[in-house]
Amino acid sequence: MRPKDVEDLVCAMLNEIAEGKDIEIVDVMFDKEGGQWFLRVYIHRPTGVTMDDCTFVNETLGEKLDALDPIPHSYVLEVSSSGEKPLRKESDYVRFRGRRVLINTYVPVNGMKSLEGKLLGLEDDTIKLEIQGKLVDIPMSKVSHARLVMEI
Repeated sequence: MRPKDVEDLVCAMLNEIAEGKDIEIVDVMFDKEGGQWFLRVYIHRPTGVTMDDCTFVNETLGEKLDALDPIPHSYVLEVSSSGEKPLRKESDYVRFRGRRVLINTYVPVNGMKSLEGKLLGLEDDTIKLEIQGKLVDIPMSKVSHARLVMEI
């Protein structure tokens, strides 16, 4: 099964698990890192994600995956808050408008390859970021990695 197929299947399972629980499934990623496969689930709750929320989703999803056994090799299942979630889809840049983000680029933008600031949104494949009161435009084509930054 391809990673995208696993992600789609897990999303369908998670939508059933989260239904009526006030838990939003933010993202599912199935990636290989250093020879080990990881199935990462990011969740959100308007009142804040608790350890009990993560445990509930992890155990319930784990049971469903064990019963269906769609992944033929070993993997690590991780469920966590969307706090430092990677931004992968255009909708992420809309959903998390107003939040702090860290964006790494392939080539320098305004002389920097790592930019952290307030996400203002996305327009015409360009990320709008505010850094120390200044507007910075970052073309999506130049982004190597972007993620939310935990705000304390």
